[in-house]
Amino acid sequence: MSVEIDTRPIWVILILKALRPAFYLAVALVFWGLIAMPTPEGLSPEGQKAIAIFAVCLILWVSNIVPLAITSLLAIVLVPVMGVLPTRETYAIFGNEAVFFILGAFILAGAIMHVGLSTRIALNIMGRFGRSPRQLLIIIFLLAAVLSFFMSEHAVAAMLFPIVLEISKGLGLKPGKSNYGKLLFFALAWGCVIGGVATFLGGARVPLAIGILKETTGATIGFLDYTIAVLPLVLVMMPVGYFFLTRSYPIDVTDVDKAHGVLVHRLKNLGKISYREYAVGLVMALTIISWMSLGRSLGLATIALSAVVVLFIFKLVKWKDIEEYVNWGIILMYGGAIILGTALDRSGAASWLVTEALGAWATTPWMVFAVFSFLAIFLTEAMSNAAVIAILLPVSIGLAEKLSMDPAIVTYAIAVPAGLAFMFPMSTPANAIAVSSNHIKVRDMVKGGFIMCITSWVVFNLVAAWWWPLIGMGYSR
Repeated sequence: MSVEIDTRPIWVILILKALRPAFYLAVALVFWGLIAMPTPEGLSPEGQKAIAIFAVCLILWVSNIVPLAITSLLAIVLVPVMGVLPTRETYAIFGNEAVFFILGAFILAGAIMHVGLSTRIALNIMGRFGRSPRQLLIIIFLLAAVLSFFMSEHAVAAMLFPIVLEISKGLGLKPGKSNYGKLLFFALAWGCVIGGVATFLGGARVPLAIGILKETTGATIGFLDYTIAVLPLVLVMMPVGYFFLTRSYPIDVTDVDKAHGVLVHRLKNLGKISYREYAVGLVMALTIISWMSLGRSLGLATIALSAVVVLFIFKLVKWKDIEEYVNWGIILMYGGAIILGTALDRSGAASWLVTEALGAWATTPWMVFAVFSFLAIFLTEAMSNAAVIAILLPVSIGLAEKLSMDPAIVTYAIAVPAGLAFMFPMSTPANAIAVSSNHIKVRDMVKGGFIMCITSWVVFNLVAAWWWPLIGMGYSR
């Protein structure tokens, strides 16, 4: 057993040890101060308590001093204890359809990865079309994006990373020095980020936002409706991202024959496609078709869970094979966020916050949309996109109601930009995975990511202004 000796000065160790309890004490004082102060005019006592809970969760989400899921559990406990919502109602909200849709999506994606279907598809496409440096780069970029239409972008990045790493080693690319190495891993990360906003399946943030929307207003957004609205953004940002990357880092290799050999070797090791791969692929295809055609009538969660039941009835997967792919922390995080958002809305706190903080300047629907989308796209660089949605969406829905805006529009304004995190490794696991290759430095990601954030915000607002009216969507009801 190895023993590590801390050689730092004793005063430094004592200060660091004392900081954590001091932080918790400060958070408790903030909570108590907000509860004990006189109730402001126009705000109910329940609304005041909801704002105090919201403030505590905001501090904990931003600081990340405890896991996000634990902060959400704290919200679940405090909402009924403080009398904001009845206990029975609070825990009923946790059983929101969005939570079960997320659970079903995790299991379906886990089945695809476990049987090896996703890896086989990736290797086949790369090996068949990636015959030149430029083609291979484009294929990795497109593949990361398209797979993120159907699986969590985090899972796609984790699945493709070892393949791209083997390609870089096979080509003898030196980490930090090869432009092509940077391009490959940027293509992996940015493809996942851009493609991840195209459907409900790229990340759980969109189902979370729709869950809050449905609990607070009764409105919802269909699977196909969402994709039709957002796909132009993806189609524009893909060539924009490719153009920026290839201009920033000119391709410095002449052939990728060695990389092609690596792909062929890995594909041979997989053997022939199995019955389970065919069957799981068929179940996933039918599920997506059902989401698009029957999602509104049957419910997205009902279809997702039905598909999961089919997987187990036909013994295509076993629970022990799937449970590692189910992120229970995310389930808890999103359930708690939906409860907190509902508490802010039903207590009147969200409406009061809108009037006090934003009422003076947020006078037009366009301004509301532009400002909230801007806040979402930059806040998601510093904190979880789920936290961004939990913080901004209840407030934005309250403002939408005051301006007679369609609440679904402000849901788009926050849920979509909250997935466009390009700047920092901590912004999304796809970025962190790319940086872990050592081919990309943090300063490279910040430099390129800032330009992509600004560009994606502008493109998103242009899509809302020009494309959405053509498909019957508008800022007002």
